[in-house]
Amino acid sequence: MGIADLLSDVWGTFSHPAPDAEAPPTGGSSTSSPAAESGAEKEENKKDAKSDDGGEQGHRPSEGGDEEEEEEEETVDPKDTLEDECKESKECQPAKHHYDECVDRVTGQIDNDGKASEDCIEEFFHLAHCATQCAAPKLFAQLK
Repeated sequence: MGIADLLSDVWGTFSHPAPDAEAPPTGGSSTSSPAAESGAEKEENKKDAKSDDGGEQGHRPSEGGDEEEEEEEETVDPKDTLEDECKESKECQPAKHHYDECVDRVTGQIDNDGKASEDCIEEFFHLAHCATQCAAPKLFAQLK
């Protein structure tokens, strides 16, 4: 087999779809087939077909509100709460002081020059590390 045969085989493979390839699925679930509907769905579909108001399809919930949606409260991560408390604690006060000074220095540079010559990443990580170290024992005590 020569290189020309190889290239023509590759070209033929990628340029023409195979005749035995499966066609992509079309359509979706059919509401016209009786097997797809339960008894309650059949009744609602009949009511909707009779009332044909504006061409909209589907079931509208009843106005009475037998089933009210319960609003779920977002759960608060205890780790975040404990770390926030620790950042303000006496234990992390030196790290927080250095971070706050750096933030003030950098924002002053941005206000004056339009750009900063430094960032506060190192100070931030020191503060985050302190808060994590402080919060970890309290967190694991809560989880037990």
